[in-house]
Amino acid sequence: MGLIRAMAATSSGLTAQRIRMDTVSANVANIDSTSTPEGGPYKRHVVRLAAADGSMPFASVVQKFTGQASTGVVLTSTAIDETTPGRQEYNPAHPDADADGFVALPNVDLVQEMTDLTSANRSYQANATVLNAVKQMALRALDISSR
Repeated sequence: MGLIRAMAATSSGLTAQRIRMDTVSANVANIDSTSTPEGGPYKRHVVRLAAADGSMPFASVVQKFTGQASTGVVLTSTAIDETTPGRQEYNPAHPDADADGFVALPNVDLVQEMTDLTSANRSYQANATVLNAVKQMALRALDISSR
């Protein structure tokens, strides 16, 4: 794998992990949101990623220089988690309580969100380390060629 191709793959990984961290942050920020403009409690958002197939904007540049399709990861969608049920809490004084006194709370689990955040953070750090290593290799190659 050439240096440019490695940089493209790593930069797509950095972008993907940043999006994951932003999504987790939004989920945690809305962990107690009982009403939304759409109606009902906030629903957890999840990020879907896939391997890059060469359709990324930078892919044509990489393919031009390397003759190979790009590698990396792309965001396929940010979806709403409809499978995880929301929580119910008894609080008759809450303005969003139903006739029985129960409040529908978001389907956001703080433990899962913190696990996702830790995973995204470590993946981001790993990609940043790879990018720095590739950058150092490129600088060494330039230094060798100038002698």
